[in-house]
Order: sequence, then C-alpha cells, then structure tokens
Amino acid sequence: MIDVRQVGQRHPRFADAAVVAGAAALTLLVSRAQAAGVSVYPQLSHGAVLQQVLPAGWQVTAHAVYVPMLACAALYWRRRRPAVLALVLVVLSVSWPVVVPLLVALFTVARRQNARTTVLTAVAALLPAVVQPLLPAAGTAVLATSVSAVALVACAVGWGLYVAGAHERALHAEQEADRRAAQARRHAREEIAREMHDVLAHRLTLLSMHAGALEFHPTASPERVAEAAGVIRQSAGQALEDLQGVLRVLRAPVVEDHVPSSPQPTLRDVNRLIEEARAAGADIEIHQRLDDLTTMDTTTGRTAYRVLQEALTNHRKHAPDTRVSLTLDGDTGGGLRISAVNPVQPAPAARLQGSGEGLIGMHERVHLAGGRMSHRLTPTGFHLDVWLPWTP
Repeated sequence: MIDVRQVGQRHPRFADAAVVAGAAALTLLVSRAQAAGVSVYPQLSHGAVLQQVLPAGWQVTAHAVYVPMLACAALYWRRRRPAVLALVLVVLSVSWPVVVPLLVALFTVARRQNARTTVLTAVAALLPAVVQPLLPAAGTAVLATSVSAVALVACAVGWGLYVAGAHERALHAEQEADRRAAQARRHAREEIAREMHDVLAHRLTLLSMHAGALEFHPTASPERVAEAAGVIRQSAGQALEDLQGVLRVLRAPVVEDHVPSSPQPTLRDVNRLIEEARAAGADIEIHQRLDDLTTMDTTTGRTAYRVLQEALTNHRKHAPDTRVSLTLDGDTGGGLRISAVNPVQPAPAARLQGSGEGLIGMHERVHLAGGRMSHRLTPTGFHLDVWLPWTP
C-alpha cells in the first residue's frame, strides 16, 4: 500500500505537480458550473477595466480559462510566498473563477505561516463575500454565494491549522520519544557503570591485597606463594572479563535493557563474599538476624549484596588492618537494616587510595531501591547504616 504522505515528502516536486493538476481539473469544473449559473465564490467584476491593460486576444470574461490555469500553475511555487500568492489570487478572484487555487493557497498559509499572517490573509479572502451582499443587485443567489465562500475559506484555513497542529504534535512526540530513548540509554549505561564499579573495585582490591602479601612476605612457603599467585591470576582474569564486558556494552550505539549473562548475586551469596574477603586476609565479624531470605525480592537482595561488597572494598582500601563489624537484621515488612563499623586507622604510606565514587554510587543504588543510607566518621571509627525495603 502506497503512503501518499511519504511519497510527497520524498518527492516534493511530484507532489507540487499533482496539486497543480488537481487544482486545474477542479477549476475547469468550477468554471463550467459558473457558466451554468452556479457560483461558489463572489465575482464582483467581469473585467471590463482589466481588458484595457491585457494583451490583445485575451478574453477577460467569466468564462475565460487563461488566468485560472496560470493561477493553478502558480501553485507549484506556493511554498515560497504563500501569503503573497493568496493575496494575488484574492485580487484575481474578483474577475476570474480562481477559487480552487485560492483555497489551496489559504491552506498553505495556515499550514506554514504564523497566526497573524494567517488571520490577515483569511480576512482578505473573506472581503469579497462581505462586499457582494452590499451591492445594489444583491439577491438570494448572491447571499448563498457569500455563505458558500465563507464556508470554503473557513474550511481551507481550518484544515491548514489542523494539519499544522498535527505536524507540530507529531514532531514534539518524535522529539519526546528520542529524549526518552536517550534517557533510557543513559540510565542503562549508568546502571552498568555502577554494577561494574562494584565488581571491579572488589576484584582489584583483592588482587592488590594478595600482591601486597607476596611483597611483604617474601619468605612465605611455596604453597602459600602458589595459592596467592592463583588468586591473583583468577582475580585479574575475572576483572579483565568484566571490563571487556562493560566496554562492549558502552560502545554499543543502543543499550537495551541490561540483562547480565551471568546470574546476579543476592543476599544469600553473602557468606561466599565473606569467605572470599577473609581468604584475602580481612578480619570480619558478622551478625545476622534475618527472616527467610526466599521472601526477599531480587532488587533488594542484589542491592544488599552490593552494599556489603562495597563496604568490604572500602575497608580493604582504607583500614585493612582493622576488624570490620557487619550486622544484618530484618524481616518481611520491617525492612532490612545493614550496618558496617570499623575503627579508624592512621594513614599508612601504602594504603590504597579510592576515587571517592564508592559511597556516591552506593547511595544512589540504595535510593533507587527505595531505601535510605547514612554514613559518618567519628574519632573512633567509620559507621555505615543502610535500610532497604523487604517485600516478598
């Protein structure tokens, strides 16, 4: 099925030629109807005055077709000066049946010009309909012609305004859709960036701690060295895979809803996280008073896991030689409360430096999950408190 609008947009010259041909055909019908005594737009003069200034052989009568056909041909350039063309056709309509090209010009004015120009042009097109009933020879037929002229002008201008409004609404909807799509892509990239920050920071701090253990214990047994080297190799490989994954996503022109290829961790995986951190040398004390974890929704479970992961990452960065105390307490309906406390450690020369984005990303993640987060630094320690909704 052919879409006429698309053809007109892709081939404007073809559309203009079609408008000229259609207007010419309708103008011939209007001319025949007017010759038979049926008039739809007022003609105030038969052209006796104009006959004196036109070339010889040009008939200026109600039945002449030269000027109406030229008026139809002028519609080919109607987009350039639609208001000027409409006013010229209003003047010509006094003596010739050019109502069809006049209506097309009025439609173009309403479609493309501002409100002031549209109103002034429409008023000019209505002047013949207002003047004709005031003439001495006005009768019932003249009044009907004036009424039909007003109706035709109103329809042409109204339809033009409607099409202009529809085009503006469509353009606004398209821009809004593009804005929403760009916003969705940005949010997806931000979500991926937060996820990868947590994962990469965790793996890289583990790698750094194991490398530091090798550096500060050069006399360790071959078994311990081999074990630490294996952890370093595994952590580096996993970090590289995660980095490659996020680069592939961020380089894509369109980011769809992010569905990770591997299962996402939840709060039920926290024991594995604790054991992994302890294997790297972290001193962790954990207290859990939790309801059945199967009743926790996926978003809360994943957020809680990432909060604990980031808390342990910050502990390894800023106070690796101290004990961190973790508390998890909650149930369905009451919410999940997470607290992490570790003493303040004097800054050693070899302490890992953070980017400062960890707590910011953690706060945003908690906020998106519908929770609350607060942290404070006291003379004796660092305190992190998080509350997350727990809904089945």
